[in-house]
Amino acid sequence: MRKQWLLAGSVVLGSMLALTGLHGGSAAAQSAAAEKPAVYTYVAEWAVPRAMWAEYQKQEDGELDAMKRAVADGTIVSFGEFAVLNHQEGAPTHGSWFSATSMANLMNVLRASPTSTSPVVSASKHWDYLVSGRDYAAHSGTFTNGYLRVGRWPAKAGGSDQDGKILKTTIVAVLEKLFADGALHSYTIDEENVHSEDPGTMFVVFVANGAEGLDKFNAAVDDLRKNNPAGAAAYGTLVDAHGHRDTVARVSTMTNK
Repeated sequence: MRKQWLLAGSVVLGSMLALTGLHGGSAAAQSAAAEKPAVYTYVAEWAVPRAMWAEYQKQEDGELDAMKRAVADGTIVSFGEFAVLNHQEGAPTHGSWFSATSMANLMNVLRASPTSTSPVVSASKHWDYLVSGRDYAAHSGTFTNGYLRVGRWPAKAGGSDQDGKILKTTIVAVLEKLFADGALHSYTIDEENVHSEDPGTMFVVFVANGAEGLDKFNAAVDDLRKNNPAGAAAYGTLVDAHGHRDTVARVSTMTNK
C-alpha cells in the first residue's frame, strides 16, 4: 500500500505531515543556528471509509517490518503512521510518512513496495506529497504514544527571511527547546519539492511525546507571544494567517534512526 501512497498535504500534513515527519536524526541534534543537510519526506494520505478503518490498519501494520529494516540499513531515517483526529468531510483520515537523506533513497523504497489492489485502496481517496527541510531533529527509537501536529502556513506576499534568522529565533527556537526538554519526539519545518500547494507554503510539523506535549507546545507559543512580541510580529510578516490550517493526528507508531 506504500506505493499507492498516503501523504501530508492540505490536511495534514497539509496540516504532512508528516506527514511530519517528520525527519529522523540523532538526539544530539546539531545547533539550530547551523544549516543541516536536507532531509526529504514522502507523505501519503487516505480518506478511508469508516467501515474499512480496521482493514486499512491491518494492511499498514503488515508493512512495519520492511520499514524498520529500511531504517536499520540506512535507506531511510524515519517512518510513521497516523490517524487524523480533527476530521473534515472528504478529507484524509489516515496517513503515513517516511524520510531519507536523498530523493534517490525515497524512490528506492517506493520502487521496492508492491502495488496494492486491495478493496480498501479502491474505496479510498488518496493524496501524495513530497517535502524537504533543513530545520529538524528527532530522538532515536520507536514510539507509540505520539501526537502529530501539522501547521500549514502560506507565504505572505512581500515577506522575506533569506538567511532564516526570523524562523530560527522564533518557531525553530521554540521547537528546539521543547525537543531538548523531551516534550517532542521530533520536529521539522518543510516546504514542498513537488508542488501541489502554492510555492513558499511552509509546514511546521512535530510529533509530541504524549498528549502533554501538545499542551507544552501551546504554552511555549503563548510564552513567545508574551515575552518576545517583536519576534512574533516578525514571524507574522512571513506567513499569511488567513490561509493557516492545522491537523492533529494520533501516531500509532513511528521509528527514528
